[in-house]
Amino acid sequence: MSPQCTLCPRRCGVDRLAGETGLCCAGRLPFVSSITPHFGEEAPLVGRGGSGTVFFSGCNLHCVFCQNFDISTGDAGKEISLDRLVTGMLGLQKRGCHNVNFVTPTHQAASVMEAVRLGREKGLDLPIVYNSGGYESIETLRLLEGFVDIYMPDMKFSRAESAARFLDAPDYPTVMREAVREMHRQVGDLEIRDGVTTKGLLVRHLVMPEGVEEGVEILDFLAEEISTDTYVNVMAQYRPMHRAYAFPEIARGITAEEYRAVYEHAAKRGLRLAR
Repeated sequence: MSPQCTLCPRRCGVDRLAGETGLCCAGRLPFVSSITPHFGEEAPLVGRGGSGTVFFSGCNLHCVFCQNFDISTGDAGKEISLDRLVTGMLGLQKRGCHNVNFVTPTHQAASVMEAVRLGREKGLDLPIVYNSGGYESIETLRLLEGFVDIYMPDMKFSRAESAARFLDAPDYPTVMREAVREMHRQVGDLEIRDGVTTKGLLVRHLVMPEGVEEGVEILDFLAEEISTDTYVNVMAQYRPMHRAYAFPEIARGITAEEYRAVYEHAAKRGLRLAR
């Protein structure tokens, strides 16, 4: 078995078992910023008890506009043992959370699978949320089948030019679409009972300055190639952060008209919209 890391589409090939780190900043052990109940996620995840978030440090996408750049660049958090991670997950369950929500898990997929396996042996029975940037290896997603109940990918950009400029990942649109197809194959449309979800696909799209056309293209893809029952959160909270001011076209907030155009298109296509 090769020690070279191929967990994500970057396939950087570092030997994490030997302590090497790649662009994602992660080594052999889980690299975690926090484990805590969170009430700022979508309503079907939060319910009354909150979403039990495990914020991983580092990321395989270094978005120039990242709002959590202190975490995503690996400057916050620490390595912990798998046992400590499992203990944290069981603690979230004990505190009444409705799920375990792995945030930015792509580069930690191996730890996610092992932690879920160990957690199940110790009585963990919460749904598992895979909350990612959407830049996923199909091979890794297939290994995750059966470990993940709820996939929650971002769908950031539909065009290679934007992805290259803002994510340093020109293949992102192609990779992201294939990843969403695979996620939907595994878990289907979002299922909600008594206001809380236990299974399915939930997609996020952050409306960007000058981004209406790409937002429309993403929503058309979901309606035409995934399902008109796809649950979508069209988000309006973009603001220039991190290195965004170095890119004139995204060095401002979005307008009400930009947001309305994307949101109304989602409604027109019959997608299920987060409220």
